[in-house]
Formats: sequence, C-alpha cells, structure tokens
Amino acid sequence: MLTVTIPVDVQQALRKALKAAGTDECGGVLMGEHVGPGHFAVRHLSVQGGGRFASFVRQTQSALRALRKFFNQSGHDYERFNYLGEWHSHPSFSVQPSPTDHQSMLDIVMDVRVGANFVVLLIFKVSHQGDLEGSAHTYLPDGSHGLSTLVLAGAA
Repeated sequence: MLTVTIPVDVQQALRKALKAAGTDECGGVLMGEHVGPGHFAVRHLSVQGGGRFASFVRQTQSALRALRKFFNQSGHDYERFNYLGEWHSHPSFSVQPSPTDHQSMLDIVMDVRVGANFVVLLIFKVSHQGDLEGSAHTYLPDGSHGLSTLVLAGAA
C-alpha cells in the first residue's frame, strides 16, 4: 500500500522508548513527511509509556500537544508534513496487529472528525538478536487495510 521509512534518529528514539518500557507496551503518534508518491518518512513520534504487558492506550491530550508542536515546527505545511498514524510496541509478541489494534485504527480512520485519508500503524519490538523489528499497516476510511513496506534507513 505505502512505503514508510524510519530514519536513524527516529530508530534511536524508538530503541530508547522500547528499552525504558521493558516488557510493557509503549507507543504514541507518528508525524511524517510526504517524500514521494506513496512514500512517507517518519520525522517525529511521540513516546508515551504507561502500557502494560499486553496493552497500550494512547493518551489523547499528550498526542494533541505533540501534533500541535510538530505542525508549528513544520510551518503548518499539511500537504507535506502531517499526522501519519500511530505506533506501539509488542515486546513479547509478534509485530503483527491484534484484532484490537485493527479495530482501534479503523475507528481513527473512519472518524470524520479526524479527517484522515489514511492512517498507518507501526508495531515494533527489539528482536532476540537486538535488532529493531517492525511492521507497517495502512488503514483506509472505506474499512480496508493492508500491509505496507517498512524501511529502516541505514539498516543492513
């Protein structure tokens, strides 16, 4: 569906958040840049802890503050820089979305108040080898969703 690139600095932020959360889930919102047809780069992500072993619930007010700050820094150029979606960790499970994950993302993309043409869900964990492992999924307002391509920039 889409290609989502994670630059090295964002990967470092993810690793730090995953390490701090340990076996609990963590997550936040994704802010991205449209860098080409069907291609987005994550430029910033918020990090919220407070998850549990098998659950994470985004804190709405914290997410809104992060988005406002990003929009101010990017000059409110919404065609180029915008809300991309959500991310969270599955430290003890597969990086594939659960049924709850799917429903949460569909609720967001189908909410007319959000006004999104699509939303992306990224799920991460650190593998047993110490590598950042993840998946990307795109959700559309018509209720469809599919696997997207996740690119970890600088990864061998």
